[in-house]
Amino acid sequence: MEPDETTQSGLTRRRLLGQAGVVGAVLAGGGIVGVGRSLAAVSSTESAASALVLTPEQEEGPFYVALEKIRKNITLGRKGVPLKLRVKIVNSTTGKPVSGAALDIWHCDATGVYSDESSEGTVGSTWLRGVQITGADGVAEFESIYPGQYTGRDTHIHVKVHIGGASSGSGYSGGHVSHTGQLFFSDALSDKVYRLAPYTSGTATRTDHAEDQVWTQQDGAKSLLTIIPLGSKLADGLLGTITLGVNPAATPAAVGR
Repeated sequence: MEPDETTQSGLTRRRLLGQAGVVGAVLAGGGIVGVGRSLAAVSSTESAASALVLTPEQEEGPFYVALEKIRKNITLGRKGVPLKLRVKIVNSTTGKPVSGAALDIWHCDATGVYSDESSEGTVGSTWLRGVQITGADGVAEFESIYPGQYTGRDTHIHVKVHIGGASSGSGYSGGHVSHTGQLFFSDALSDKVYRLAPYTSGTATRTDHAEDQVWTQQDGAKSLLTIIPLGSKLADGLLGTITLGVNPAATPAAVGR
C-alpha cells in the first residue's frame, strides 16, 4: 500500500487525491492545483521557479494600517469561505528562504469593506489584518476568508514584507519594508465563490483581471496564488500558496496608490 504521507499543510496525500471532483469541476481555472500534486510538491516547484526572481512591486492602496497584531487567525468573526494562506519568502539573490521576516497582510471582507477605516465606517475594528513571522523555512501562514471585492478592483490580498525589525508579544517594530505587493486569485474561482452567501450581499460591480489596473499594469499575473481545495465543496475552504522572491536589503520605491 502506498504510504499516506502528510504534506506541509497537514493534508494527507490520500485526502488530496480524493478531491478530484472539486479540483476538476468546481475550481476550473488558472492557479488551481491538479489532482495528485501534494502541497510539498507545489512548494518545491514554486521555490525553484521563484529563486533568483524578484517578485514585482505593486501599489499599497489606500487602506493600509501600519503593522497590525501578530496573529495567525485574522478572521475575528468575519464570515466567508475559509482561506488558509501559506506564503514562502525567498531571497531573490540567493534563492534561500528568508527567516525572521514579518509578512504583513490585509484585505476586505466578503462585501468589499476594510476594517479600521473612517471612509468605511469601521474605525476601531481590526479584522482581516495581521502579521506573521517567517520560520527557518521562510514560511508564514494565516487563517482568513476569501476576500470579496469592491468596484474597480479584482479580488486581491495586500502584502508587505518587513525585514530587520523585532517582535515583542503581539507587536512588531523597526526594520524596513523590502516588498509591497498584492496576491491574486483566478477569475473563474472568484466567480464561483461570489455565488455563495455572504458574498451575494455585496453590491459592487464585478471587476475581473482585464479591468484591473494593478493586474494589467503591475504584473499581477506573477502574483497569482495556487489554490488547493480543503473539502468536497467551496464552503469547506481553500488553501492558497505562493512563493515571493524579495531582496532583503532593498527598500523599493512606492508604486502609485
